[in-house]
Parts: sequence; C-alpha cells; structure tokens
Amino acid sequence: MTTTTPEFDARIAAARRFNRLYTREIGVLRKGYLGSPFSLAEARVLYEIGQRDGLTASDVARALDLDAGYLSRLLSAFEKRGLVSRTVSKTDARQSHLALTARGKKTFAPLERASQEIVGKMLGKLRAPDQQRLIAAMDTIEQLIGPPRAGRQSYVLRPHRAGDMGWIVGRHGTVYGEEYGWDETIEALTAEICATFIRNFDPKRERCWIAERDGENVGCVFIVKEDDTTARLRLLLVDKNARGLGIGARLVDECVRFSRQAGYRRITLWTHRVLGGARKLYVNAGFKLTREWTHDDFGKTLVAETWDLEL
Repeated sequence: MTTTTPEFDARIAAARRFNRLYTREIGVLRKGYLGSPFSLAEARVLYEIGQRDGLTASDVARALDLDAGYLSRLLSAFEKRGLVSRTVSKTDARQSHLALTARGKKTFAPLERASQEIVGKMLGKLRAPDQQRLIAAMDTIEQLIGPPRAGRQSYVLRPHRAGDMGWIVGRHGTVYGEEYGWDETIEALTAEICATFIRNFDPKRERCWIAERDGENVGCVFIVKEDDTTARLRLLLVDKNARGLGIGARLVDECVRFSRQAGYRRITLWTHRVLGGARKLYVNAGFKLTREWTHDDFGKTLVAETWDLEL
C-alpha cells in the first residue's frame, strides 16, 4: 500500500467529498438515471453512439473505460429493443459501426432534455460571475485528470479576482517591453487604470475578463464607463504563447456583447498603429478609425489612434 501523509489523506477526503456532492447534484444516484428506465452506464453508451458517427464497440469501450463483455451485453439488449443498429464496416468486415435507430433517437431525446434541464437549474442558482467561476473550475479538473484534448488547446474566460490586477500590470510591462521596446511608463499607466477600475468598479456597467489556459492567466480586457452612453475598451492583451487560439477575438466580442447588454450606444478605445494584431481584431469587430496623433510616451515616438464602434 502506498505510504501517505496527513496532507495527502486530506486531499483524498476532499476529492471524495466533491464526488459525493456532484453525483447527488446531477441525480446519478436515483433509481433510473434522470427518471429514465436506463442506468447511468446505459445512458452514457447511448449518448456516445448518438453523438459520433461510425463508432465501433471498441471505440465506445475505450471512450467510457467499460469492460468489453459488459458492453457487449448492453449493446445486445439495445439491439433487441430496437434502439441500436449495427452495420458491417466496408473496409474491415470484422468491425461493425453502431448507430441509434429512429426509435433509439426518440427514446433518448427526453433523457438529453432532462440532462440539459438539471444542469441548467444548477447553474441558474448562481450569478453569472459564479457560473463562469464554476465552469473554469470544471475545465481545470478536466485538463488535470482527463485525457489530452487532441487537436485543440482550450481556454476559459472568467471575471477578475484577487491577484489579477498585479498580473495585468506586470504582463503589460513585460510584453510591451519585450515586443515593442516600450519603457516602464506603460506599466505605470496600466497600474493607474487598474487602480481606478477597482476603486470605482460598477458591476452593472463595467467588466474585466481574464483568459485562462491550463490554470494560467494568458489574456485580459476591460470595459469601463466613459459616460452614460459610451463604454471604453481598455488593456486588451494576449500572451504570445496563447495567440492563435482566438482569444483576442473572443475578448473583443465579449466587450461588444456586454456593452450592448449594459445599454451603451458606442464603444471607444485607444491603441497604436504598431499594434497590428489588435488593430485587425478591431476592424473585424466593426470598429472605425476616427482619430490619429503622435506622442513620445513609453520611450518611443508612436502614432496613437482612436477607434469607435456604434452599437
């Protein structure tokens, strides 16, 4: 038996406590999963077959970590009930592809709706920022203990929390210093913006989003109140190692969506001609260049720009 420490035993107990809580919340302990005639295992098998075309029994067994003999008995029972069909593979006669029949789809549909509803009710008890925190935590669990996510690198957006402002200030100083040669005054300005945001934060009309990947902050953006009708987009940043994942576009989209929801009529922002990646995001989102001027802040002679979006 593996030797453990009191600290490790406490972590085991915490993980087990979470498992008990979550299985109760999503209703897997009740007789018949979500009020259906199926067990949890049967429901998961039907879900896998219904979600992916061309699955074989071996694919399902690997995806759900099920014993092959047990799965074979489940599939045979489903075939007898007219829920699942098998089609011999055209490329390998030893393999059969599984699919839900019309009856199988009709039978499974109420279970899918019930699953949507129960999770919707769980999330609906929480405020939007807490919903985002919960999903971010779930994503972290999935990344740490789940199989590798082939073909994509995931990220989550969440609201700001303690410690984020320090990260934002530091990353602006580092990124703009390394990539554009700007001096430390960019860090001073960023600190002023963050301090003002925290002191005057209006959650109904202002927002900060943090992009997080593998538990690490990789991006940020702010919407702050300029006046009753105008929002200002500020401090858009995506770390170099997280670019190409669509994070920048998503952050800008969230700003536009939130600003419309908050009742603003326009969004304005200040940027620089040298920031080509950010400018492209603004163009794609519908912003228009409305003003240009030159300044010598940040240790460089720069062409500054104002961009506006009518909502």
